[in-house]
Formats: sequence, structure tokens, C-alpha cells
Amino acid sequence: MRKSVTVAPLCAIGLMLPAIAHAQTTTGINEAADKNDERIVVTANRTPVSLDQVGQSVTVLTEAQIEASQQIGVTELIAQTPGVQFRRNGGRGTATSVYIRGADSGQTLILYDGVHLHDPSTTDGGASLTDVTTGGIGRIEILRGTQSVLYGSQAIGGVINIISKAPSKPFEAQFQAEAGELDSYLMNVGVGGKSGGLTWTTGGNYSTSDGVSAYATGTERDGYENVSLNGRVNYAFSDDVSLDLRTFYSDGDVEYDAFNGDAANRGLSESWLGYAGFNFTLFDRLANRISYGRTQISRVNLSEADPINPVETFDASGRSDRFEYQGTFDISEGNFVVFGVEYAENAFDSSSAAVTVGDDTLGFYGNITVEPIEGLTLTGGVRHEDHSNFGGATVGAASVAYTPNGGNTVLRASYSEGFKAPGLFQLYAAGYGTPDLQPEEAKSWEVGGEHFFGDMFRVSAVYFNRETENLVAYVSCVAIPDNPRCSSDPSLFGIYQNQGQVDAEGLELGAGLDLGGFSLSTNYTYLDAKVATPGDPNIGKQLVRRAKDTFNTTASYTAPSGLSLASTVTFVGDHFNNAANTQVVPGYTTVDLRASYPITDMVEIYARVENLFDEEYQTILNYGSPPQMVYGGVRVRL
Repeated sequence: MRKSVTVAPLCAIGLMLPAIAHAQTTTGINEAADKNDERIVVTANRTPVSLDQVGQSVTVLTEAQIEASQQIGVTELIAQTPGVQFRRNGGRGTATSVYIRGADSGQTLILYDGVHLHDPSTTDGGASLTDVTTGGIGRIEILRGTQSVLYGSQAIGGVINIISKAPSKPFEAQFQAEAGELDSYLMNVGVGGKSGGLTWTTGGNYSTSDGVSAYATGTERDGYENVSLNGRVNYAFSDDVSLDLRTFYSDGDVEYDAFNGDAANRGLSESWLGYAGFNFTLFDRLANRISYGRTQISRVNLSEADPINPVETFDASGRSDRFEYQGTFDISEGNFVVFGVEYAENAFDSSSAAVTVGDDTLGFYGNITVEPIEGLTLTGGVRHEDHSNFGGATVGAASVAYTPNGGNTVLRASYSEGFKAPGLFQLYAAGYGTPDLQPEEAKSWEVGGEHFFGDMFRVSAVYFNRETENLVAYVSCVAIPDNPRCSSDPSLFGIYQNQGQVDAEGLELGAGLDLGGFSLSTNYTYLDAKVATPGDPNIGKQLVRRAKDTFNTTASYTAPSGLSLASTVTFVGDHFNNAANTQVVPGYTTVDLRASYPITDMVEIYARVENLFDEEYQTILNYGSPPQMVYGGVRVRL
């Protein structure tokens, strides 16, 4: 029997959270990535700025931090940062939801090298990080809070921007191989270079595992296999003109169970992202970017009860084409304007859902940042977006950041509005789709600050609040018998409607300590996300699968010999598996250990133990999670 370890996270609240950075964008990603500077970010303002100029909450994970974590999946890595939780229907590769500050998974925008990882074929049109691994990634920026002014639909909870590695030498190469329990294997390779005006990188990743039973008390293992490829080429014709090409491909194959027992089910998924951008500067102060991006995702579910003749139970494919122009005009030192136009076409095709539909959007945005006095940065913006189905939506945002001492102390506050367009499935699915759905709407604000005690110690605290209404929900016809569609069609089980409302607030606390060879970082998040729909019998109850308390702490030590040791403790509190809050999913604590040692300047060996004390836990009721796992591997760098 597995042992259970409980750690009270509140006992460490005095350490608080390590707010690492605040702000990011899609223009100028190379500059921030090249510097690998956690205090320069791009996503918050869509252009590189210092974190002491940003009024929103951002966490930056650098290449060194990503490698040191030894994590295989991006999901597990970002779940150790403030305000982020995930839930999964079993082991790696199964259906995964990521929540930022309690927002629905489909209310978070995911970018890979600036390209929208957007899947119009999912129920709500959201994206998934299920098949995205850390191989080839040089930087991740997590922007928390509503961000629709600069990013449009979906960015109600926040933005996750995944950025591939950027080489700095004429030729670089890296190879990684890893093996672990449950027949788990990983291989990752990447090469690239930077010479003259040419910067290029390409790589591939393969991982596989026999896994654990997705159904918690099942007896057969549900395995997972993933292959991913990435590439990027940037050519600078001059200091003012460049061409940028990017691509990412992922192929996932996962076995999964039914909610009530073992089942011979298989899910196949294939994702492809492509991007082409032309960048040019005019008059030494107007930076321009014209780009085209495509995301294409297909999914197939199979029943393999008869392995000789598998039966297709579901299929779906989604495509999104996006055309963008972005301009950044430097007014003067510390004062600039970011503006742009975006046009997107989305398509969803599914024979099993009897749907072949599409929509399009056209958006205009402008955002100005000014520094009226030294240390005070004011930012404000507005966006208008027209949707082919529901018409127009206009949102605004404003923020302030103030530092009286050159960035050692930063005080922040922001207000922002957001929206999310209904998914094509919700609009047009045969029988229960509702074509006249309106967008989900959100208003959020936050206030906080951080202080750096030199390079040795830092503390931060942020309070956030978000109100979301017009949430799209599937409603049973039993609950709305007078609805004309339900009353006219007795065979109809339910339909999608705008009727949900959620109020969420919380506190993010953090601290970091760096004593040279020894470092410690800690974050704690309190989240109170409640149903606020008038007339709902569950009004005032906690949102499904959102824990009120989460806590992460990592301690590491590097000896003069180069030997590195680290431990991470993660605590997730109790949460509910149903809207009535009658099914409790118990909280859990996991402890991971890691070690690495450089044999030479080019070769490093490493090992880790995940779930050291073999904690038996579930993130979703009745779905299993990995036991204690031991891994070992090697990295080679040229």
C-alpha cells in the first residue's frame, strides 16, 4: 500500500511566493530569449520591457530553470508557478485541463513561439498542453489575469507563451536520453546556430511510457507515446529588415479508460503550427510585423475491444488561419505605442458530430505606455473585435507600475476586461448547438508588489479579483422544460446557453532566497472561485476541480564540484468533483528529488525521483496518478 505524506502549506506562508517577472509580447521574442533575462519580458505589452514597467503578474521560466526542473511535460512545470492548477484523466497524455486563477481551461490562451495553439474542434474552442513537452523550449512566460485587449478571445484567465530555444553561437547541439520506471523513455535532440544575419534551430523529441491505469482502481496500464518536432529560421537582411519562419509538430498516442472502469480505448492526436513573419523598421522608431500563422489539429478516438477491428468512436479536426499586422512606435525613452490588426478564420469538421462549420473574426487594438515621471509607468489600451456570428465586442484595460528605487521595489495595479467567443461546437453541434450564443465576458483587477533585497532575497504579494458572466454551459432540458427547442423536440437532452456567472478572488504570495550555492523559492496561492449565477441551486459553491489552497517550494544546492541537488514539495488542497460540492477529491502532497553532475563541460548525468513517498492521489475523482517513479539520464552539449 502506498504511504501518504501531508505537509501543511500554511506553515511556510511566511516565506511567500517568488514572483519572477511581469510582462511579455509576440514582437521581440528573440531579444528576451537571447538574453535569457527573467527581468525582461515580452507578453504583457507585446514588446520587450523591464518587469518594473508592468502592472500585471507574470512568471518567467528561463532555459536554465526548465532544464533544472527535469520535467518532461510543460503542464507539470507551469503547475509549480503561482495561480496555476491542472487536472488530468489519468497519467501523462490523457485529457488535461489547466486553470489560471480558476478560469476555465478554454479561457486561457496558449502561444507557441507567438502562434496561437488554438483548437476550434474542441467543445469550447480552447487549446490543450497535453502533448507539449519541454524539449526544445528555451523560455516560458505565464501572464496571469484577463488580457483580451492585446490578445482577443480566450485570454480571460491569462496567456501562456512558450518560446523555443535561441542559439547564440555559430553551431550548437544538444542530445538528451532518459530512462525510468514503467518502461518510460525519453530522447531529445536539437541543433542550431547563429552566424551573420542567419539564426536557425531545429529539434525533435520522443517520449513513451507504459503508464498507469487511467481508471484509479483498474488493473491494466494505459500507455502514452509522443513525437514532436520544432524548427525556426530567422534571417536579418539588415538591422531593420528580417524574415522569421517557425513550425511545431506533435503526434500523440494515448490509451485511456472509461470513467467507471478499465476500457480498451485509444486516442490519437496530431498538431501542426506554422508561422511566417516579415519584420521591418521605419524612421528608426516604427517597428512593423506582418505575419501569417496556421494551427491545424486532428483527433480520433478508437474503441479497441476487438484489437483486430478497432471502431472509431469520435473524430474531429480544427484549423485556424491568422493574419496579423503589429506596429510599435517609440515616442521617446520609456514611452511607446503598440497597435495592430488581426484577422482569423476558424474551421471545425467532424463526421461523428455531423458538423462542418467555420467563423471569422477581425480585431483592432491599441495600447500606449508612458512614463510621466521617473519610475512611474502608465499603460492603457482598447480593442474592438467583430465576430461573424455574434457581432462586435469592445474591451479596455489600464495598469500602473511604480518603482521608487530603480526596480528594487515595484508596486502594481491593473484593471482589464475580456471576452471569449463561443466554440464552434457550442454554436453548431447537431441537435444541441445554439447559433445565437453571445461571448463570455470578464472584468478583473489586481493590486500587489514585490521587493528585492539586493540579489539575495525577494518577496511578493498579489490580490486578484475577476467577475465572469454569460458563461456558456450545457443545460439539460429537464432544467428548462419551457424552452421552445426542448418542448418541441422530446428527443433533445439539452442545449448550450449563456447562463453562467462566476466570481473569483485570491491571493498569490511568494519569496525567493539566493545564497550562491543554495537557493530557495516558495509560492502559495489562495483561490476562492464560486458559482454566482442568479437562481442557480449551487450559487455560492466552489467551482468544480479548483482547490482553494496550492503551495510549491523548491530548495537546491550546487557544490563547488558542480554536483547539484534539489527537492520540490507540491501541495494541492481538497477540491470538489461536482457542482453540488458533495464529492470531495482529497488534497495531496508530493515530494520530488533531483540530482545532476557535470562529468565534463559537455556531458552531464542526472537522476530524479518523482513522488518520493509514493503518495496515492487523484486530480480528478476515480482517475489514477503516477506512483513513485525513478529516472536517470544524460545530456550532451556541443
